[in-house]
Amino acid sequence: MAAVASREKLSPGAGAAPQVDAGKYVRYTPEQVEALERVYSECPKPSSLRRQQLIRECPILCNIEPKQIKVWFQNRRCREKQRKESSRLQTVNRKLSAMNKLLMEENDRLQKQVSRLVYDNGHMRNQLHNPSVATTDTSCESVVTSGQHHQQQNPAVPHPPQRDANSPAGLLAIAEETLAEFMSKATGTAVNWVQMVGMKPGPDSIGIIAVSHNCSGVAARACGLVSLEPTKVAEILKDRASWYHDCRRVDILHVIPTGNGGTIELIYMQTYAPTTLAAPRDFWTLRYTSGLDDGSLVICERSLTQSTGGPSGPNTPNFIRAEVLPSGYLIRPCEGGGSMIYIVDHVDLDAWSVPEVLRPLYESPKILAQKMTVAAFRHIRQIAHESSGEIPYAGRQPAVLRTFSQRLSRGFNDALSGFPDDGWSLLSSDGAEDITIAVNSSPNKLVGSDFSPSPLFSAIRGGIMCAKASMLLQNVPPSLLVRFLREHRSEWADPGVDAYSAASLRASPYAVPVLRAGGFMGSQVILPLAHTLEHEEFLEVIRLEGHGFSHDEMLLSRDMFLLQLCSGVDEIAPGACAQLVFAPIDESFADDAPLLPSGFRVIPLDGKTDVPSATRTLDLASALEVGSGGASRASNDASGASNMRSVLTIAFQFSFENHLRESVAAMGRQYVRAVMASVQRIAMAIAPSRIGSQIEMKHPPASPEALTLARWIGRSYRVHTGAEIRWSDTEDADSPLMLLWKHSDAILCCSLKPAPMLTFANGTGLDILETTLINIQDMPLEMVLGDEGRKALFLELPKIMHQGFAYLPSGVCKSSMGRQASYEQAVAWKVLGDDGVPHCLALMLVNWTFI
Repeated sequence: MAAVASREKLSPGAGAAPQVDAGKYVRYTPEQVEALERVYSECPKPSSLRRQQLIRECPILCNIEPKQIKVWFQNRRCREKQRKESSRLQTVNRKLSAMNKLLMEENDRLQKQVSRLVYDNGHMRNQLHNPSVATTDTSCESVVTSGQHHQQQNPAVPHPPQRDANSPAGLLAIAEETLAEFMSKATGTAVNWVQMVGMKPGPDSIGIIAVSHNCSGVAARACGLVSLEPTKVAEILKDRASWYHDCRRVDILHVIPTGNGGTIELIYMQTYAPTTLAAPRDFWTLRYTSGLDDGSLVICERSLTQSTGGPSGPNTPNFIRAEVLPSGYLIRPCEGGGSMIYIVDHVDLDAWSVPEVLRPLYESPKILAQKMTVAAFRHIRQIAHESSGEIPYAGRQPAVLRTFSQRLSRGFNDALSGFPDDGWSLLSSDGAEDITIAVNSSPNKLVGSDFSPSPLFSAIRGGIMCAKASMLLQNVPPSLLVRFLREHRSEWADPGVDAYSAASLRASPYAVPVLRAGGFMGSQVILPLAHTLEHEEFLEVIRLEGHGFSHDEMLLSRDMFLLQLCSGVDEIAPGACAQLVFAPIDESFADDAPLLPSGFRVIPLDGKTDVPSATRTLDLASALEVGSGGASRASNDASGASNMRSVLTIAFQFSFENHLRESVAAMGRQYVRAVMASVQRIAMAIAPSRIGSQIEMKHPPASPEALTLARWIGRSYRVHTGAEIRWSDTEDADSPLMLLWKHSDAILCCSLKPAPMLTFANGTGLDILETTLINIQDMPLEMVLGDEGRKALFLELPKIMHQGFAYLPSGVCKSSMGRQASYEQAVAWKVLGDDGVPHCLALMLVNWTFI
């Protein structure tokens, strides 16, 4: 069969050569097309010289004019662009079609749920108005309705009274019952599901997330789409340790094939305790994997108890046995590829075994949803995104960085739990019960044999020590606190302890530091490594510059590096735990480097209280500058609103030599107490004054000086320019300070000195600088504006001092975190006090945006 020649039409109006007809079609032979395609694969847009070189090197193209070659490449690029756009639109259309099907199924389920609730409501009213009917009516409807109501409160299917649950046939009967109960929760109305706030469905969203209401235990449900095949999704979901951070170990003790092609697995799982104040949980479950007639895969699971029957599982000391009620995954294939997934997690965590103040951790379905259900969905979507090949990356593969994140999280959990089979033992207390000290003299049990040896883990030198504690916090969102701890390490960290931790990575010994009253004197630079698809978790390297250390420290001239994992700062996620975990690393940052994680975990305790979106600036100064009066006022404001409670858990790990064990223990106790005191001070400073739907999350400073400065800024602008500052976007403000604070443009003030330092910024200014009022005073104007902005300002400075104001060109400024932001124009003016004496210089950055 002869090959079809390619035809290209010259684009009219593209500057065609005179000898070429604008409407002429050019026919290419298959050999010519093949030669052009080879060049296109190497360079889709060749230059004029490259096209001429192509004609010289390929004799088969010698009869084609350079202009025709140019048009061929133009058309080829256009076809490639159209193909990609068509493929993208087809993918979006498939997603929308699948999501539409999902929403229609959800709508049908909700209609059934509404009908049942309306029927139950009518029956209840009938019982209330006719008590005699409620006691004598034995009609079928009454029996069915009351049965449905009982199933809603505690969905369960009666088990046959007699069977050998230890036999394969008995286990298969339990598995089939589990499958039926799971399906009634995943696609039916066995549980009254309430959609979580902020979780809206869409083609690119995580899916539909719902939590249980009025059922035994706690339950969460999710359904959504992923671009992976069902078998791959099932493989990922079964590997629970890869995505469930609280999972310590999963042992599959028995695997039994079934006659229908499925498998039954008997599984023993241990989970970490979320804090040092509660015991860990373990589970003994049956997991059933089977296929359905429509091609779907089902993985369902439940605990084996005395009521269900079945073999008894292992009993491990110090663990509390929790129960998995029928749960699992329904994975349906989608047309054109991908899968539709339903996830149901339903557990009874034995909340009565923990102190009453911690029971919300075990009774909140929102916390369960975030820790298990949403975590599973996010992990699958992350793997699908990485597998698509659309993510450009430099350096390490995403799987390697994900392994670092898992190692940090697992190492922190191991330190918090301190399991004896990992080598941990408690050290005698110093009399105070607030700090727990645990020692591990066999640290190689923690890191395993897959990682390189290090002086840190040398048995000759000693071992690992962990100082840990937990405490309750009031009225501060977990995400807000963790974000502050991440961005402002100097507020709580001690440079000597950081240096001691970094020295453990090297063979040279380092003396146990003496804690200082001051914070970290050097600066920190955050170097991003990776983040998840929805930015709810990110991995980064922190460089602590060593120039601020005292001269008697050995690590004076060396920067220190921390590998840091930050998660849970997504403030719209109710019930989310916020965590900051870090470990010292050396400059080589090898893939198999041992890690010794320390850090913070903050978990909300009030699962029924939705935290408002906390987009406010971390304004430590505005709370501290008013002294005790501000603290008492905040306390009074908070007393009239519902309290937001959370539990903070802190753990710091140190290596030690045997002869220094007691010194390191004393240092660890003192350091953790100091950090706890700093965190309490920070929490009080950044806590909103009241909690509720009417909360205003950005507070201007409440001092009279701030009000006076705002009045001076507005008046000076009017005097110098002859116009008012445009306040159109802040019409609801009731004072000059609120007008200034809420303005959409960044307004900064700096001192009139040879080396200007920033002294004040409005709320938008603090956003662009990513800092607080207390820290802004340590930021030189030169660092913020950069060389070009500084030159432009200093060039206009004589004009500003003489005329009162000047307009500056567009530019780029830098935040305290190193991020760049561009602005379209800047206005600088001289701020005069009431006596007419220049007080400071004001700078307005107009229409700014982060780059």
